[in-house]
Amino acid sequence: MGKEKDLIQRSLVVCKPDAVQRGLVGEIVHRFERVGLKIVGMKMVMPDEEQYKEHYEGIGEMITRRGEEVFRYNLNYMMTGPVIAMVLEGVEAVPLVRKIVGSTEPQKADMGTIRGDYAHMSFGYSDAKQVGVPNLVHASGSPEEAKKEVALWFNEAELYDYSDLNEKFTR
Repeated sequence: MGKEKDLIQRSLVVCKPDAVQRGLVGEIVHRFERVGLKIVGMKMVMPDEEQYKEHYEGIGEMITRRGEEVFRYNLNYMMTGPVIAMVLEGVEAVPLVRKIVGSTEPQKADMGTIRGDYAHMSFGYSDAKQVGVPNLVHASGSPEEAKKEVALWFNEAELYDYSDLNEKFTR
């Protein structure tokens, strides 16, 4: 049972300002629920610069990997409106969520993924325009990253442990 339990994961998903403002949150949530992932936490929030810096650099090392300028473009984009943060749970949830979301660069995302179906900007265009890439969602990159992100965005009282019908078929 120990190995099986390790395969049940939680992933942070953030519907970014463009997803909220374009009215795509329901469609995005629907895609995750349709495959049997369980929502164990969800809220609308307007994070401040400090939380985004902890998320993107403290955990994701964006500044370290891509530079301060790219972080600033992304921060300005993320600060344009509220986001919907959610925690999804399921069998190997982290890679499954990443598969559903598609490539970080929308132009390279496969059709059938969230980004491939609803976004198209390239990194080259966003760099030339000096703007963040509106790619609709953030999804945890690894199980280790997911644990840190979930702890940053949610406290224990905001996460729920319950059974759903999908578990009968997926666990």
